[in-house]
Amino acid sequence: MKPDHVDKLQAYRVGGYVRDSMLGRVPKDCDWVVVGHSPEEMLALGFNQIGADFPVFLHPGTKDEYALARVERKIGPGYRGFDVIASSDIRLEDDLQRRDFTINAMALSPEGDLIDPFDGEKDLRAGVLRHVSSAFRDDPVRVIRAARFAARYDFRIAHETNLLLKEMVTNGEVDELTPERVWAELHTALSEMKPSRFIEVLHECGALERLFPELACLDGVPQVIEHHPEIDTLVHVLMALDIATELTPDPLTRFAVLVHDLGKGATPEAMLPKHHNHEVAGVPLVRSLCERYRAPSEFRQIGELVSELHLRAHRALELRPNTVLKTFEQLDGFRRQSRVETFIVACEADARGRLGLENREYPQAEYLRKAFEAARLVSAQDIVARGATGEAIGKLHREARIHAIKKFRANYLNN
Repeated sequence: MKPDHVDKLQAYRVGGYVRDSMLGRVPKDCDWVVVGHSPEEMLALGFNQIGADFPVFLHPGTKDEYALARVERKIGPGYRGFDVIASSDIRLEDDLQRRDFTINAMALSPEGDLIDPFDGEKDLRAGVLRHVSSAFRDDPVRVIRAARFAARYDFRIAHETNLLLKEMVTNGEVDELTPERVWAELHTALSEMKPSRFIEVLHECGALERLFPELACLDGVPQVIEHHPEIDTLVHVLMALDIATELTPDPLTRFAVLVHDLGKGATPEAMLPKHHNHEVAGVPLVRSLCERYRAPSEFRQIGELVSELHLRAHRALELRPNTVLKTFEQLDGFRRQSRVETFIVACEADARGRLGLENREYPQAEYLRKAFEAARLVSAQDIVARGATGEAIGKLHREARIHAIKKFRANYLNN
């Protein structure tokens, strides 16, 4: 089939391509909607159909995805209960109306003209996420998608959309979400421009309490003002997450910051605003959250470790060398060196995520990095070369690492 036959399709660029192009971003991919054609005609033009549930085809040359214009009818509970209707009679506007947000319901004609029946451009310029129609409520995934898009662009939620989100939460629709989908959205949000917005949006509509009660219960929990001028624990966690976002794009580190103070939500009221032993109390809460959403083991492990050990990092310059070494060992840092850096960055974010202290120095970071390097350079082979054997090798190796940290510490404090 000649390419010019394919190019005569009535096809429109849609969704993320249009949105990101208008924001001056490079689109990740290009999706098309085809109007006025049947599946049989697409196959005759040389397109390859992918999947059995939706009329989506791959272009024979570019391999871009071309979907026939379609509408969806909810036929059952959850986000899988949809009947897809695609035909040559469905208009482009009908296809755009089934989409979630106005900023995702725009299209570009083959001539490059913007087709914007729901004022998506206006909302895009204003930084607003607004649902397209009442059909938004048919898919509970859209609750957390709203939070994730807010995190991506640091957008606010339109008032009427937030009311709809609250209604969906109250009706229990977010309870239908699978653990895998919730984790996927959280993981993606942690990689976005403003991950704290993800948590804020979920909290504003009531979904945080349903999905992440360990975080929701931090709201209003007081802390000692001397160390936390912001007082509120959830405020502190989100401030720390913002600092972590400035320090690293790594979602693993950002996750560790997000969960580092979960133990403060378990503090008995009589103890407040102090939180004795909250770092240990947070470990089972991190574990529970990760198990509930089937998070990768590395996220669970580093989340537990940062929860348990972050106060030790803040006191790093006061710690004995053997305690510093014990910290590196608990992190399994000599086998997994990246964990040490993750831990240090997460602890710095915690220390600076406080009202008026966002720009303060955190010398503990440099100290821990250099102490770890001093210990890491101690070679077990040198100990073997001196005649050590068996269990004595490990014991002497550890003693040599402690000595290296002690020597580094003396030089560091004297300079």
